[in-house]
Amino acid sequence: MNYQIVDKLTENQILELVELYRNEFWSKKRTYQGVVKMLAASNIMIGLVDESEQLIGFTRILTDFVYRAIIYDVIIKPTYRKIGLGAKLLDAIINHPQLSKVEQVALFCLPEMVPFYERWGFTSAVGKLEFMYQYNQLPKEFENDC
Repeated sequence: MNYQIVDKLTENQILELVELYRNEFWSKKRTYQGVVKMLAASNIMIGLVDESEQLIGFTRILTDFVYRAIIYDVIIKPTYRKIGLGAKLLDAIINHPQLSKVEQVALFCLPEMVPFYERWGFTSAVGKLEFMYQYNQLPKEFENDC
């Protein structure tokens, strides 16, 4: 499978990313406007594109480049899954020159994905830490009525 790694998305690829998000339970309400704003605020973006420059995989990272980085939105187009492209995205993250010296890299995943991420040294053994969040309603322009 021929693919290329990109660090910026074209307008067409942003539209394709919105479509990828609409196919996932965790991101189906995302809108074009919200995704554009999200991309602008992301520190690192890694996309996989095929020979025709269609987006087939994507992830993004928020980081301070020293102490913490968090990986978001590891996603592969459904017709390209199970051929190792998720691993290519993770390799690109782990080997990214701006992330190689960050003290701690974190991510969120479903329990069934833990073995996949453990291949890169991620662990769910975080001691007595608890995951906490505050939920805010998104403005209408950032939420798709699915």
